[in-house]
Amino acid sequence: MIRRVSLFWRVIAINGAVLVAAALVLALSPITVSDRVVVAEAVLLTVGAMVALVVNLALLRRVFEPLERLTELTRRVDPLLPGQRLELERSVGEVGELSSAFNDMLDRLERERLDSARRALAAQEHERRRIAHELHDEIGQTLTGVALQLDVLADLVGPDLRPRVTALQESARTGVEEVRDIARGLRPEALDEFGLRSALVSLSTMVADRSGVRIEPRLARDLPELDKDDELVIYRIAQESLTNVARHAHATRADVILERENAAVVLRVRDDGRGMGGRTEESGTGMRGMRERALLVGASLEIGPVAPHGTEVRLVVPTPADP
Repeated sequence: MIRRVSLFWRVIAINGAVLVAAALVLALSPITVSDRVVVAEAVLLTVGAMVALVVNLALLRRVFEPLERLTELTRRVDPLLPGQRLELERSVGEVGELSSAFNDMLDRLERERLDSARRALAAQEHERRRIAHELHDEIGQTLTGVALQLDVLADLVGPDLRPRVTALQESARTGVEEVRDIARGLRPEALDEFGLRSALVSLSTMVADRSGVRIEPRLARDLPELDKDDELVIYRIAQESLTNVARHAHATRADVILERENAAVVLRVRDDGRGMGGRTEESGTGMRGMRERALLVGASLEIGPVAPHGTEVRLVVPTPADP
């Protein structure tokens, strides 16, 4: 029955009950109030008012306590950590309905966020694939043709111009390699053709050659079967992590570890650099992008310091045997 009574009328009932109780006490007590209030009567009235106030406060506290707890819980909900729901004991009336409505809203937001993120990332991967194809097949081929023509030109020019032509040849060849590296970064061919382990080895080698950081991949062979989305998320998070190591960590060494924990697949990218450097886990679009990618496959992502110094990115991807 109390669930059908609104919060407004419960407050009115409590205040009314306190006032009625105070009136009855004054009416039934043998103490009277004279025309001029004496000290004893003033003390009695003051104490009575304070008792009524305390009783009113205690009763109203029980009514508003669930609402205050609901407010605190809503402030702690993180949209990037799915599955968080409000659980309030003794939630009645409007508080219980508000808690239920808030949980329903979180359900809708998570579904809509997941759908929109999947569409956005699918469009992003499609665009990456298109750009990589154009870089490799068009710009790459054009630069290759320029390099071949310079080979012919080097045999036709005199000795005074041959060093300049040779320098142009080297620039063209370097451009071809850089275009191919960019294309591989946009859409890793090794991931499509040879699988996740080969793609991570190729990624580690490419980042090490560019940055000078010694990167050691340690990849287990007894991994559970993963679908294409899982493999792509693992690769992209490893790629973003190693990019951060090369650009910001000032590290000399990094480890890329892919292993099995129970039925889950765990990726760890650990470096010996300067650490987070005052940055929080949520700072930066790169870190946020990794969190959003992890959400797509129901994975958990943790980013934090490691002893004695450095940073570790830890991604846990569940498999069907480890929901």
